[in-house]
Amino acid sequence: MPSIPKRLRWVFWDVDTTRLDPKRDANFILPRILEFGGIEEVRWAISTYGLEEIHRFLRDVGHPELSGRTLKFWRAALKAKDEPWANPSAWRRTSAAPWVD
Repeated sequence: MPSIPKRLRWVFWDVDTTRLDPKRDANFILPRILEFGGIEEVRWAISTYGLEEIHRFLRDVGHPELSGRTLKFWRAALKAKDEPWANPSAWRRTSAAPWVD
């Protein structure tokens, strides 16, 4: 798998992207891209992982960083409206931050 292109590294502002491996670190990379990335970042994720792998991640793994809005978008895009998806533990979803929906 290719490494993370320099043009996408802004999404990972807090980590050394040269140490990220797209295959090994997919469960870290995907939520960042899906939640904060723009069209260029999402295109990279689709070309790197494929829609089936993104769907598997959302269905089987999930991440508390993914907002309801993002999940609704991907449910529609993947035609998975009624499919059960991974649900992070309640303690991981709670936050006093005003921007969390």
